[in-house]
Amino acid sequence: MKKIIIIGATSGIGRELALCYIKAGHKVGITGRRNELLDELKHQYPLQTETECFDVTGNANIKHLENLIQKPGGMDVFVYNSGTADIHKEVDMQNEMTTTKTNVLGFVETTVYAFNYFSKQGHGQIAATSSVASQRGNGWAPSYSASKAYMSNYLEGLTIKAYRLKRNISITDIQPGFVNTKMAKGDGQFWVAEPGEAAHQIFKAIEKRKRRVFVTKRWALMAWLMRNVPFFIYRKMG
Repeated sequence: MKKIIIIGATSGIGRELALCYIKAGHKVGITGRRNELLDELKHQYPLQTETECFDVTGNANIKHLENLIQKPGGMDVFVYNSGTADIHKEVDMQNEMTTTKTNVLGFVETTVYAFNYFSKQGHGQIAATSSVASQRGNGWAPSYSASKAYMSNYLEGLTIKAYRLKRNISITDIQPGFVNTKMAKGDGQFWVAEPGEAAHQIFKAIEKRKRRVFVTKRWALMAWLMRNVPFFIYRKMG
């Protein structure tokens, strides 16, 4: 039985991923800002679920994370799934700062803690939900695409660091396309996956210790196209 910590599991992909692990017989520690949603899962699976209610943009992330790790008696897999994004015609300062604090600062603080925890423990797995949007800049949500690019590059750097330090830590960069959650905003959405389908693919990728996974798999093609389309064409779409 593994002990799984998921940062951001009150709804959507995070909640469905927690259910994947619970149904596989593991213990899961979940976080989020809405305590009532955390309690719902705790009530359904009291013997396998632990909760800790907090916002990753706050100043006590490590204290909350340490509390959560203690409840199931340790941590074998760490998943950072907190994220936010919004679309604005103009550049909105509050939105840009909130997105950066959530997708970059909260991610780095908790992920670094997890990496050092696993280094001392001798083994572990880290996974984080980036996005296909990490491939290029986005004119409607600049901080979102930039923060997701930061996440993906940071995870790649940690993978190299684990290799050089000879640490038994596997790291998975999760890059979803459109998933039917509140995070999916804007017109023109296609290839939209349901949260359960996305979580199942993520669960299998983490179990296989994959370095990167596109969700759903067809988004690997779109990622390739985004990387390779010339800028003078992309700027009309992005």
